[in-house]
Amino acid sequence: MGKRISLWRTYTLSLLTFFTCSVAKAQVTSDTLFRKNPDGSVVFSFHDTNANSVKVYCDCKLRHEKSEIKRENYHSVRMKKDSAGYWTYTTPPLPPEVYTYQFEAYGQRFPDPNNADSIRVRREKMSVFIIDGTPQTNLYSVESLQGRVDTVLFQCGPEMKTRKILVYTPPGYDKEQHAYPVLYLLHGLNGNETSWNDRGRAVQVLENLILQHRAAPMIMVIPDANPECLISKKEDIGLFKNIMLYPSWNKMEFENCYPAMDDYLSQRYRFSNVKGSRAVAGLSAGAKQAANLANMYDSTFCAVGMFSPVVGWKQLPENSFSKYWIGGGTGDLFHHRINKFRKRLQRKHFQYTMYNTRGGHTWRNWRVYFTEYVQTLFWNCSH
Repeated sequence: MGKRISLWRTYTLSLLTFFTCSVAKAQVTSDTLFRKNPDGSVVFSFHDTNANSVKVYCDCKLRHEKSEIKRENYHSVRMKKDSAGYWTYTTPPLPPEVYTYQFEAYGQRFPDPNNADSIRVRREKMSVFIIDGTPQTNLYSVESLQGRVDTVLFQCGPEMKTRKILVYTPPGYDKEQHAYPVLYLLHGLNGNETSWNDRGRAVQVLENLILQHRAAPMIMVIPDANPECLISKKEDIGLFKNIMLYPSWNKMEFENCYPAMDDYLSQRYRFSNVKGSRAVAGLSAGAKQAANLANMYDSTFCAVGMFSPVVGWKQLPENSFSKYWIGGGTGDLFHHRINKFRKRLQRKHFQYTMYNTRGGHTWRNWRVYFTEYVQTLFWNCSH
C-alpha cells in the first residue's frame, strides 16, 4: 500500500512539474516583442524563467562582422537572462532589409510567439521583421492590400498532378472591365507557390510600384512550378531531397503544362490576348524554366527575367522576340555561368539588360532584381 502511495506521489509530482514548465514556457507578455532601435539595431526578447539556455537564430549579422553575405545563412547567438527571467540579445545596427528569425530552447526551435508576421522557410516557420529606411525596403510592406491574392488549383500532365497557383490582381481590378497583361513569376529549386509572396515580398513590391505609377497594372501568376509538385503536398520535403530531384526538372513537366494553365486561368481572369501581353521571370532553377518557356512558345513572352539563373547553352534563345533581363551578384555561386550566358547572348546579338549587384544567391538580391525588372514591363501594351 505504501509503495502504491509513493508511486502515486511520484506520478502527481511529474504531472505538476510538466504543467508548471508548460505554463512557464507560455508566460509571454506584451513587452517581450523584439524592439527596433533608431540606429537599426534590434533587441530580441523572450521570457522563460525555467530555461537553462535560449538562442536566437537570424539571417542577419548578429555580431559585428564585415564579411559579405553570399547565401542565406542563419547565424545564432546565446541570449542573456536577467533576474526576471527575460532572455535578451541586441544586434549591431542592421542594414535595411527583410529578416527572419527563430528562438531555440529545450532543444527545439520555434518562431517568436508574439510576432504575428511569420513565413515558412523550408521545413520551419520563421518570424519576420523589416528594417526600412531606403526606397527599396520601403516597398516591402503595405498597410492594407488593395489588390487581391487568390489560390487556384490546377491539374495538368499525364498524371493530372495538382498544382497550387497564387494569382494577384491589382487595385481596381474588380471595378474595371478591361483585360490586363500577365507576369508569370517562378520560384527556385527549394521553393513553391508561396516563396515569392512570402520571402520575395513580390505582392507588396508590385502593389506599391503600381500605386506609385512606377509599374504598369498587371496580373501576377505565381505557380508551383516543381516537376513533382511535392512541396505543395508536403512542405517538409527539405533541400537535400529537392536537390536529388533536380534531374526531374529537365523533363520540363511544368513548361509543357504552360499553354493549358494559361488557357485555364484566362477563363477565370481577364487576361489580355494582345501580342506582347505576357512576361515571365524566375530565380535560379526557375530562371532556367523561364528561358525554356520563351524557347518553347515562340513570340509568346515579350520579356524574360532571369535572376541568378542556373542556365546553359540549351537555354539560349531561338528567337529574337523576347527581351532578356539578367540579374546576378558578384558573389553568386553561379556567377561564372551567368557571365558566360550573357556573352553568348551578346555574340548572337540578342537584346538583353545585365543588372549587376554585390552579394550572392540570396533573397535580398532577388527582391531587388524583381523590383527593377517589373518596372520595365508592359508600358506599351494596350488592353
